[in-house]
Amino acid sequence: MDIEELFFKLLSFKSVTPDDDGAFDFIEKYMEEFEAVRVDKNGVKNLFLYRKFGEGEHLCFAGHIDVVPPGDGWSSDPFVPTEKNGYIYARGTQDMKSGVCAFLKACKECKNFKGILSILLTSDEEGDAFFGTIEVLKYLKDKDFLPDFAVVAEPTCDKIFGDTIKIGRRGSINGLLKLKGKQGHAAYPQKAINPINLIAPILPSIAGVNLDEGDENFAPSQFVITDIRAGMEVTNVTPSDLKMMFNVRNSTKTTKEDIELFISKKFKSLDYELSLSQSAKPFVTDRDSKIVKNISKSIENSLGIVPKLSTSGGTSDARFFGEYGIDTVEFGVKNDTIHSINERTTLKEVEDLCIIFDNLIKNFIKDKK
Repeated sequence: MDIEELFFKLLSFKSVTPDDDGAFDFIEKYMEEFEAVRVDKNGVKNLFLYRKFGEGEHLCFAGHIDVVPPGDGWSSDPFVPTEKNGYIYARGTQDMKSGVCAFLKACKECKNFKGILSILLTSDEEGDAFFGTIEVLKYLKDKDFLPDFAVVAEPTCDKIFGDTIKIGRRGSINGLLKLKGKQGHAAYPQKAINPINLIAPILPSIAGVNLDEGDENFAPSQFVITDIRAGMEVTNVTPSDLKMMFNVRNSTKTTKEDIELFISKKFKSLDYELSLSQSAKPFVTDRDSKIVKNISKSIENSLGIVPKLSTSGGTSDARFFGEYGIDTVEFGVKNDTIHSINERTTLKEVEDLCIIFDNLIKNFIKDKK
């Protein structure tokens, strides 16, 4: 099965989160040279494949087979890959069956590796991700089988294929602040406590404010207000309380505790309630790590491009590897149509991605740093 046939096969599975639509059965059979372990939980399917070539380091390729719902307005069936004007159209072409296809092919064709080569796949990355990659890593930790290095094949490139590697991700902290007041008649504002009036002078000092200065790996952690609401949508009653929602995509320099302190200083004389939840923790892989150097070298040798190292964007399953201290990078095709109608990529990008992964595997054992 050549790479085009493999790619089209993967794209044909209607694997909307958390349904793999039989993709894992196909992949397990396709990768028959590898040992297979299923780590399914709460309706989420997870597949771990590994092959021990000998004693040495453990390199893992990771990704997800699930895709977001296709939505309406496609020019062709989103689960029947269609070639047009040099592009392949289907849901998951960029995010991220291209990456899955590339590392499956590269790993299958590997004949020599001094160590362990593995593949970790989940059917729940686009959803809550409570029972996906994180459960497999828990299983591997219990078996003392965690990888030393990981490559998550998310679409990372911006302008041209090869221009960006992700060496980390910002965290995500969500907040809800409830500011209390006293409801009253709009004609007698002195008899009420209007929370809108209370927050108005504070907003300029919190909205869009950077909570840290960032560093060479991360942009500053910014306080982003996403929603403010109060009242009953009438003109003659002032509200009893106000709710403000916000998000902070945080670097390693800002924590939940830092945000609590920030809020307490700004609202110190007011009656408020604050709830914070962290949906993802920030992580970063050292720029001098073996995995960063080697994939950068593979890209440069294959494409003649020196990729930039980035931590931009939202969250991904790479964060779970980071929590276990595994040196992790993300690299894949361009991401200009991810989650959109008529998602597309080119076969050449997928082929080139496979070549880069193949070179990474072949050259990985040469660098002992």
